[in-house]
Amino acid sequence: MKDMAQPAENIYNLITKEEVKIKKAHRYTSTFRDSVKLEEQKNKVAHKTMGPAKVEVPSPKEYLQKHTREAILTQKSALLDSTGRPPRCLAEDKKRPPVPTRIEQPILGVQTNKSFIKTNVAEAVMAVPKKPQPIYVDTKKGDKHLLETSGLVPKYIKRKDFGSTPEYLVKRNEEVRQAQEEYDAYVKERIKMGAMKQLYEEERQNVLEGLKKNWDELHHKYQGLSVVIDTPAKKAYKQRLEVEMRQLERDIDVIERHKIIYIANN
Repeated sequence: MKDMAQPAENIYNLITKEEVKIKKAHRYTSTFRDSVKLEEQKNKVAHKTMGPAKVEVPSPKEYLQKHTREAILTQKSALLDSTGRPPRCLAEDKKRPPVPTRIEQPILGVQTNKSFIKTNVAEAVMAVPKKPQPIYVDTKKGDKHLLETSGLVPKYIKRKDFGSTPEYLVKRNEEVRQAQEEYDAYVKERIKMGAMKQLYEEERQNVLEGLKKNWDELHHKYQGLSVVIDTPAKKAYKQRLEVEMRQLERDIDVIERHKIIYIANN
């Protein structure tokens, strides 16, 4: 069913209804309200921005004349600079004596017969000409540099200690010499005791030739290996030859580098 509109006149409208009053929430007030008011009233000054309420009108008899408001400076204050002090040339303690007049005589009668023209001519004739500073040019455009600071001038050969061995090298050579002497003494003592013997030159050459001959034989066998090594036996044989040849090369190098060789008897 469709809702039917309620007519304007209704019996229920005759009953008086109580008016419902809506209570509004209390308005927020700051706790600093009173102190702000006092501070605002305290800082107010009369005629601060708008000027005085009443201004005294000048009298027509006292009209403004020309140049009356300009500052009148005295003669002394007009010569002061920005710092409030007189210029250096006008200061009382910095003043120079006045220029003497034409008729004044020199003080205490001091006179000179010196001819400044002749003196200048003599100094110019006797003066030694100034030597040009040595330079060197290192580019095709003509860039110039001082020769003294370039390191090309052999100025260190003129020192008294030029060519002498430095002290630290002399000390080091002395320590090496002492160590060699101690080692030689130890070797001689061991030889006397029969603990070791020195290998003679002929024996050393024979040992060296025998090592080289052994190396040649191993090298000949190494060159005779097959190109394709596909079995474990061939690989092991090749590795054994390489190890023996490497050891022989070390022994040959040791014997060739050391001319004196000692052999222990034990």
